[in-house]
Amino acid sequence: MKTRLNYSNDFPEAIKGMLELEKYVHNSGLERPLYELVKTRASQINGCAYCLDMHTKDARKAGETEQRLYALSAWRETPFYTERERAALEWTEALTLISENDVSDELYKNVSNHFNEKERVALTMAIIAINGWNRLAISFRTVPGSYKPI
Repeated sequence: MKTRLNYSNDFPEAIKGMLELEKYVHNSGLERPLYELVKTRASQINGCAYCLDMHTKDARKAGETEQRLYALSAWRETPFYTERERAALEWTEALTLISENDVSDELYKNVSNHFNEKERVALTMAIIAINGWNRLAISFRTVPGSYKPI
């Protein structure tokens, strides 16, 4: 696989808005392990190898366990995730696959039981951001494997 275009180096002004969105979410108070799970799960759904490489590395650096990362695609069938994480993962799946389903009132109520209004906005913005990054990386074939956590 060969990169088609290095959008972040060649057109940094094009991703300024995405970086501001990341900054907002990073400073929102969402716990980092949750944030990394959300980014990893959306990347799994979208099939973004570069983002999977990046966010599993970041998750491990933040203290995430191998077991939870390996089981993430089957999170409903495991006891490894908290109710808050489960609500976030279900929200992530619904928003990532929004063209295929309705974001039901029942789901919104469940998310609301675990996240206050500010957190719901931050969680939603995190999901919007990773879906955008996935689309950039997939479209321009960003090659996985080279990312090193800071």
